[in-house]
This record gives sequence, C-alpha cells and structure tokens, in this order.
Amino acid sequence: MSTETLPKLDEQTIATVKATVPVLAEHGEQITTRFYQMMFEAHPELKNVFNMTHQKEGKQPRALANAVYAAAQYIDDLSAIMPAVEKIAHKHRSMNIVPEQYPIVGKYLLLAIKDVLGDAATDDIINAWEKAYGVIAEAFIQVEANMYQETAEETGGWVGYRDFEVIDKVKESDVITSFYLKPVDEGVLPGYKPGQYLTIKAQMPNEEFDQLRQYSLSDAPGKGYYRISVKREEGTEQFPEGKVSNFLHKHVNEGDVIPVSAPAGDFFLDTASKKPLVLISGGVGLTPMMSMLQTIIKQQIDREVHFIHAARNGSVHALKHDMKMAGEEYPNIKTYIVYDTPTEEDMKEKIHAKEGYVDLAWLQSIVPQDSDFYFCGPEGFMKAIYGALKEWNVPMQQINYEFFGPQGDLEK
Repeated sequence: MSTETLPKLDEQTIATVKATVPVLAEHGEQITTRFYQMMFEAHPELKNVFNMTHQKEGKQPRALANAVYAAAQYIDDLSAIMPAVEKIAHKHRSMNIVPEQYPIVGKYLLLAIKDVLGDAATDDIINAWEKAYGVIAEAFIQVEANMYQETAEETGGWVGYRDFEVIDKVKESDVITSFYLKPVDEGVLPGYKPGQYLTIKAQMPNEEFDQLRQYSLSDAPGKGYYRISVKREEGTEQFPEGKVSNFLHKHVNEGDVIPVSAPAGDFFLDTASKKPLVLISGGVGLTPMMSMLQTIIKQQIDREVHFIHAARNGSVHALKHDMKMAGEEYPNIKTYIVYDTPTEEDMKEKIHAKEGYVDLAWLQSIVPQDSDFYFCGPEGFMKAIYGALKEWNVPMQQINYEFFGPQGDLEK
C-alpha cells in the first residue's frame, strides 16, 4: 500500500511526536499496560478479541509498546513501518478487527499516556498524538480493507467465521495433537500459502468471553481439509496452563464444530525460489515447516531441502515419522533431528542426528550458506538461530521467521 493516500501531518505535529520518542522508550510498556487496563474496564467485550494469556504474561503490552515506539520514530516516513503494519494487519484480518474499534483504542491510548506521564503530557503532546494516531489507524484500516476484499473474492473465501467440523483428531506426541477440519457447509475450501495460520474461536463452557487463537496449518494445501497441530501448553507457577490448547486437547473431539476464520499470515514459503531450502524448527514450531515440506513434495520435488528439527526428546516430537519418511523417500530432502535430552528409547531408535543444540559450526557443516532459511520455535531458540545466521553473514532477504504470539525482537 502507498502512504500517499494517508492524511498528511503538519511539521509541528511531526516534531512534537518525534520529540516524545525518548519518553516512550522509557515508559512505553507502562503506558501500554495501563492502556489495556483502562480499555478492558470500559469495554470488557474486547476481551473476546485479545489474548488474555498474553496480557498476563506481558507480551501484548510489550509488543504494543514496540509498535508505538516505531510509529513515533518514523512518523515522518510511515513507509518505513508499512511492513510491520502489514504483518499486524494479517493478524487483525484473521481476528475480524473492524474500523469502528480503532477510535476506542485511540481514546484509551491517549488516556493512558496522560495517566502515566501526568503533567508532562501537555495538551500539545496529546493533540499531536491524537493526530498521529489517526493517520496510523487509517493506514491499518486501508491495508485491512484490501485484505478483507481479497479474502472475500477468493474462490471459496469468506469473511468472518465459518463453522468447521473436526473430522479427525490424531495424537502426534505426548503434547501435540492434530485436528482435521472440513467446512460444515460442504462448500469450496480455499487454498493457502504454506506457513500461514488459521484463527479459531474457542467458545468454552463457563467462560464469559470467547478466546481467539492462531494455529499454523501443518499440511500442504489442496487436500480437501485443513489440519492444525496444537501443543498443549502446561501451566507454571507464574502463569496458568494454556486455556485454549487444553480445551482443544481435552474437550474437542471428532464431530465437534469450531468457528474458523480464513487462512492468513505473511510468513509463507516462496515457491518461486530455486535456492536450496533450509527449514529449522524447535518444538511446535515444526507445524508451518511441515506444511512447507509437504508443499515442496507436491510442487518442487527437485528443490534441495534440508529440514532440521530440535526437540527435548522423541516423546514430544510430533510428526517425526512423516519427517523421517520424507528424508528416506525423496533424494532431494535431507532431514536432521536434534534432541536436547534423548530418552533410552531414542538412543535405541537412533533417529536423531545430533544430541544437544543447533549451533553454527554444525549448521555450516550440513547446509549451504546460499540457501533460503525459514525458522520457527520458542523465542530463545529463534534468537540463537537468528544470531547464528547473522554471524554466518546470510543475507537478510534469505532469512524468514515467524513468532507464535506477539512480535518479539530477535536482536535483543
């Protein structure tokens, strides 16, 4: 999208907003935490949209603070943040965010800035931010409007939620279960790009609000069904167990119906590229990689592929035999399994190529540098892989990754 269609800000407004960058860097997370508190108190119905687990973990306020900080930094050149806007817009489209919700967000963001900064938030600052927020909101609205239109016009596409029946439920490991979904209306099922996700609406008994969650599609498109493979998130002393993942594992069975939005996401395989492909996953991060692998088998069977998967051990490694069979059946595909703490059974089976972690020296020994790299997994794992690729001087245009949940920062 071109930024030329957006309203123009005057020089004084731009100067005032940019002058607040140091303040946002210092107080941004405090402001956004207060913003969510105030907004949910006034509009509890928005809890039907936001991931309340990420709220408790602080991920959502942190991600919003980073986004606000970037917007302030580049308010005089919004083209610089358009890639980030488009990434977030994919998520918004999948969650069916509507233009009418943006003024609500703007109102409470401004109130939170005033609440946290007190007298330092002068009328000039608040007025400047009100104008700036209006332009940023309009950027999101325009991008999302285009996405809604494209989704609606696609063969079999839909806007909103469509009911899907669980036609099969398969336990893939001790912690991951696959759900096979077909539309109840038996209508056309649109394709998707390998790596994209679905948003499901979990309507749980005894819960006041719906819960929306994104799960990567874990099979190739064009098979007449959608498959998601869901990790059951266990609780910790600090945070409760994953509400939706446990609901799906324990209570959703074959024959049940789940509302689903159309596939979305800007992390997907470039099937036009002929470069060697390196897929690197950790834990449940293998789900979009499996979609990419199965797509390669269907569409690019001559492309060189290296698929590396890291897990604690074989008991939590889902789809491992699918991965192993791909490496055995197709000469262009090489698979490497890395177990941190293999079990006795793993040692007997000898399915893993390495014990420990994926490190740069080992990576350099098995894959070509001039490859397209795709990776996904826990944040710590992703930081390690990103750091290794940067140290190896892999060009940024060949590095692709996906965060599960709010966008993080791999540079930190």
